[in-house]
Amino acid sequence: MSTKTAPTTDTGRRDYDVLVAGAGPVGLMLATELRLAGARVLVVERREEPDTTVKAGAINTASAEAFERRGLLPAVEAVLRRLFPDAPKAAGSRRPASVGHFGGIQVPADPVDEEGPGLRDRGRPGWYLMIPQVEVERILGRRAAELGVEVRRGAEVCGFDEDEAGVTVHLDDGGDVRAAWLVGCDGGRSLVRRLAGFEFPGTDPQITGRQAVGTVEGAELLERGWQHTPTGVYVYGPMPGRVRTVEFDGPPADRKAPVTAAEIEASLRRVSGVDVRVTEVITAGRYTDNARQVTNYRRGRVLLCGDAAHVHSPFSGQGLNLGLGDAVNLGWKLAATVRGWAPEGLLDTYTGERHPIGAWVLDWTRAQVALMRGDADTRALRAVVSDLLGTRDGATYYVKRISGLWQRYDLGNGHPLVGATMPDLRLDDGTRLSDHTHEGRALLVDLAGNDRLAALAKPYAGRLKLVRAGSDGAGVSGLLVRPDGFVAWATDGAGDPAGLEAALTRWLGDATRPCD
Repeated sequence: MSTKTAPTTDTGRRDYDVLVAGAGPVGLMLATELRLAGARVLVVERREEPDTTVKAGAINTASAEAFERRGLLPAVEAVLRRLFPDAPKAAGSRRPASVGHFGGIQVPADPVDEEGPGLRDRGRPGWYLMIPQVEVERILGRRAAELGVEVRRGAEVCGFDEDEAGVTVHLDDGGDVRAAWLVGCDGGRSLVRRLAGFEFPGTDPQITGRQAVGTVEGAELLERGWQHTPTGVYVYGPMPGRVRTVEFDGPPADRKAPVTAAEIEASLRRVSGVDVRVTEVITAGRYTDNARQVTNYRRGRVLLCGDAAHVHSPFSGQGLNLGLGDAVNLGWKLAATVRGWAPEGLLDTYTGERHPIGAWVLDWTRAQVALMRGDADTRALRAVVSDLLGTRDGATYYVKRISGLWQRYDLGNGHPLVGATMPDLRLDDGTRLSDHTHEGRALLVDLAGNDRLAALAKPYAGRLKLVRAGSDGAGVSGLLVRPDGFVAWATDGAGDPAGLEAALTRWLGDATRPCD
């Protein structure tokens, strides 16, 4: 990682615009977004090395498209080719038999309406990419280093003092760091969240989930796929040695205790009823369905991102993607704030836009826990839901939800594209629209040769990139795309761009205000 030294304050302490607590995928994603936008960033992480514990195993389409907008999708695809050398080279080019599960119910791919609204023409990423979380973290770590982000490992936030001008952060190595803003990306048991006094309401855990990769003797006696039993749920596979169990016996007595082979073996025997032996554990972890969310993602000069802001069970793999979405939304807004050009209230839209999506994920995971119980009533409900998910409408609804493609923000009335992620148009110069988003700036896209758009873009040089090209069948003549890839203005006409000036001011501020 880079050891670039930032400017010092009068007190001799290193000075940063933003200190990010946590160097997991969310913290690193946020740091890269901030750095692209010109902010000075320090990331501190208590671990000396990246966490290799088995966690999320895929990113969804929304996350893949965010990676593509920053030029990172080739790195993701390179990992996939290394991990799955026999798979097709193009991401999303082979349709799987199942598109995922809901409460352990496999959702078939065949009924999905790929040509329906919301799924058609999504570009290269496809529905989802089966890449382990640790690989995502490595990709983002390399990108952070390329951008000059300083990542200090073996250091943890242990306290801070806040004033009107910023935050003095105390680290457990005895040093203090001065920053304008502090962002907690330090996970579900966030110390930053607790120290800052965020409200964290929600529901208490009912389950203990365990997952591990190891050596299982007698595995041939286990059923493959998600298996519901009177005592819980278990999964063996898809790779040899991968085990997951769910038991409805409340949370574990000690979340911090090491997960042993004996613990995994005992849980697997209780749930499956099969006399197996787990002789080795390579990596393992526990989780619960504790579901909580802070009421506001900002408290003074402290913000939360990812699991620090919301916790839930990992079912359907929404946590990593939710956190990456938080980081992409927050990064440009916080950078605009520290650089001095943010319009009034811009930073508060972070909570307004992301909190409803986090609340939906919590309910999405709660519903799955409800379907996993072993009683007769739940078995009957599971049969009904299974039938529904096997239909064209049910399977398509599921894919839109887990892919993240349903997510849109309330950015005003008008064109149907406003509030949705940008279409990745193929332009007549041979590029795609996503090729123009790697720098992290907003885009003003002129597809009709409208000189008025160029005139409006000129005062925003540095915050905005003007793209002038044609695109056959685009169905739109002009777009304003925020740095996070969401459409803030669109038109089908070639005349006066009504509403564009208001959208530019709303999201990019006063064009005459200088940037730091």
